[in-house]
Amino acid sequence: MTDTRTTAAPPARTAVLQRRVRLLVGGVLVYNSIEALIALTAGALASSTALIGFGLDSIVEVTSALAIMWQYAHHTPADREHRALRIIACAFFALAAYVTFDAVTTLTGIREAEHSPIGIALTALSLLIMPVVSYAERRTGRELGSASVIADSKQTLLCSYLSAVVLGGLVLNSTLGWSWADPLAGLVIAALAVREGREALHGDVCCSPPTLLIAADEHDDCCDGSNPHGL
Repeated sequence: MTDTRTTAAPPARTAVLQRRVRLLVGGVLVYNSIEALIALTAGALASSTALIGFGLDSIVEVTSALAIMWQYAHHTPADREHRALRIIACAFFALAAYVTFDAVTTLTGIREAEHSPIGIALTALSLLIMPVVSYAERRTGRELGSASVIADSKQTLLCSYLSAVVLGGLVLNSTLGWSWADPLAGLVIAALAVREGREALHGDVCCSPPTLLIAADEHDDCCDGSNPHGL
């Protein structure tokens, strides 16, 4: 029987991977800070639940990135693995709670979303960028055997899913006048956030559903129970 467990990377390789994590997470931190500011402003102007939710997701991304930066600022990042995962999970849950509340108030007719060309452009840009960043971070986290880095890559991938959902809601609202599409997209965001938050909280971040980012024949080592941190 073939042993499929991941072996520890040599110290020199580990140092390279840790630097790569810091660079990737630093880039996400800067991009999502700008994205959050634009999305929240545009969402408030258009009364768009989905766009505000998207901006809040960017803040969650920033929180998650800061947790990883904090973890990898330590000389032994594995010692901070569990705490980083808890921070990421709490950020997911906070996002889900707010977006659900905001979506319900919109669906009940308290307010109605308006056309937002800035929101459409922003979500389209994120849909192009985030899958690439998530893929790079996931591969790095897998090679490091870091559950928190893999969780953060899933948060980044969720951002790309949300980009597609929010973009669809904004376009439908703008072109067909389907105002309900916007808060409905927000509820999809909330559901995804709860799922990812639970997985991060329990450390179940390795075996995720197949996506277009991962080739069907690519072997996912962390799904073999090989996570060195037991998560």
